[in-house]
Amino acid sequence: MTRTNHREDGDGTDVPPHLRNLHRRTYPMRTLGMGLAVLPVLVVLHELDTGWPAWAWTLFCSLVWPHVAWLRARHSRVPYRAELTNFMIDSAMAASLAPIMHFNLLPSAMLVTLATADKINAGVRGLWSRSLLGMLVAILVTSVLTGFQLDIATSTPVLLACLPLMVIHTLAVSVTSYRLVRKVQKQNLRLDDLSRHDALTGLLSRGHWQEQATTLLVAGAPASLLLVDVDLFKSINDHHGHATGDDVLRGIADAIRAAVPDGSHAGRLGGDEFAVAVPLALTDSRHVAEDIRARVEALQLDDAPVQCSVSIGMAEPPLAGTGLRAWMESADRALYRAKAAGRNRIQAATPDSLPA
Repeated sequence: MTRTNHREDGDGTDVPPHLRNLHRRTYPMRTLGMGLAVLPVLVVLHELDTGWPAWAWTLFCSLVWPHVAWLRARHSRVPYRAELTNFMIDSAMAASLAPIMHFNLLPSAMLVTLATADKINAGVRGLWSRSLLGMLVAILVTSVLTGFQLDIATSTPVLLACLPLMVIHTLAVSVTSYRLVRKVQKQNLRLDDLSRHDALTGLLSRGHWQEQATTLLVAGAPASLLLVDVDLFKSINDHHGHATGDDVLRGIADAIRAAVPDGSHAGRLGGDEFAVAVPLALTDSRHVAEDIRARVEALQLDDAPVQCSVSIGMAEPPLAGTGLRAWMESADRALYRAKAAGRNRIQAATPDSLPA
């Protein structure tokens, strides 16, 4: 059995998802490649005046085998495993045609190269190197059967017959590779977006929010930091369930998005705490905080009669030379005082709460 880098149980459940349909991806390219490869081989056989067994073998390899391989993998219990064997057979067949052509240089080199490239393009680690032994054995066996005759000169008709394979197959592989690259690019963009945003609320993730807030802080323009904390959130989870708690967090995130002005950066720090960096002075940003508080207080959920409220701590940027941490500590002290004063209120940092 061909060894792979993946454990292959009887049901194939451990085969990576992107390889389970490998036979479907391979079938069109195998049919195209082998169908085009028959042209130069047949021209060489015609020039050599080769007997019918060589013609029959060539036609089987080029026109029949791709469909046999497809059916073999499709009806296999583990198509991936069957397709790996098909790849080995592909390489052996391509190599066996070289001695039949008396090692005619261009088509022989082209068949061996494309057969190896197809193994690399399959995306199975080490497949191409494992296929080399089968190719060597096929060359030796076929050479013994054909008498090991050598005639490497490539005529103009053979060269012309090679062109469709070189051009069409190369373009087809390029299109396939382009589609794969585009798919990977889209996935990377998706992953980048997921890393920048909190999955539950859609607000900025903690790390990305810190980057944006730091940028606003170092710009030196008027700015305010609002720390928003849900009041008695544990009680909501305990009495109504975590699903309702998630609905509350999403509703509060919507309220924040609706209230903050352009240029603001709103993120979820974790749990039930949110942070908003607003490009307004502390006195001007109070109405933003009040808008958030009022929207949350008016929040109504369809599935549960939950009364929500938030406490908000506000702070202006710290003294020059200090960073985001000092800014957050100042707003956090204000938030603590808002909680201690009865919740559902806004508290701005006082001068004595600012870091020295």
